[in-house]
Amino acid sequence: MSHVADVLRVSRSNLYESLKSSQRGRKTDLTVDERVLPEIRRICDERPTYGYRRVTAMLNKTLEKQGFSRVNKKRVYRLMKVHQLLLQKVASRRTLVHDGRIITAKSDVRWCMDIFGVLTWDGTHVWVAFVLDCHDRQVINHFSSTVGIDGLNIRDMLLGAVEERFGKAECPHTIQLLSDNGPQFTSRETVHFASSIGFQVCTTPAYSPESNGMAEAFVKTFKRDYVYINRLESAWKVMPQISDWMHDYNHHAPHKGLKMRSPVEYRNLMAAG
Repeated sequence: MSHVADVLRVSRSNLYESLKSSQRGRKTDLTVDERVLPEIRRICDERPTYGYRRVTAMLNKTLEKQGFSRVNKKRVYRLMKVHQLLLQKVASRRTLVHDGRIITAKSDVRWCMDIFGVLTWDGTHVWVAFVLDCHDRQVINHFSSTVGIDGLNIRDMLLGAVEERFGKAECPHTIQLLSDNGPQFTSRETVHFASSIGFQVCTTPAYSPESNGMAEAFVKTFKRDYVYINRLESAWKVMPQISDWMHDYNHHAPHKGLKMRSPVEYRNLMAAG
């Protein structure tokens, strides 16, 4: 060190302090922080149920479109913590243990379907049925109504899902179709129709909704990220929004199980090899 100090004509103590400070780790790039913070705020405003991981995923999509480098989740966490944008921790609830495996190793092996309700502020129920792939998590098709959902609606929804996914009115191979024991799903007509277009119909055990865990998880996510944060003034205002929310979920919402990609982004990536 003394030789270096002599060459640079500085004291060894000053040189030592300079070296020591440089080894304490690089300083935060304030320019990056200043650039990304407004976008983080915008994402948090538009998607108030998103934690820092999903905010990071949305932020990096925007940065890449703008030609900037991606940022890591630690930076986003720090900024959100400093500016009080982190979600409040909620105590976890104990649930029944379920050992059945719902998720599959690839798409179009198992689909699941379910029905849930949205209560509008004027007291009207909007009923929503959906069919979801148990690997890529895409909502392949859905149907909503204010007068309930029957077996015919389910059959039409299934046919639309098959046509949407495969471009024809029949599955190219047998696909498991998982649902609960609701009469819309288990009626003779629905089971026969589903079987005729290539499904192997499976139902969950009675009083065991967690056996259709992926559908249950989607309902929870959909209500948290879309239903509960929007105005639900009346059914005629909510009904058109259901399709918009489904589109946003499929095309934009990052999913941890898909490495923080949306279902459509994940499917496109898999198709590209």
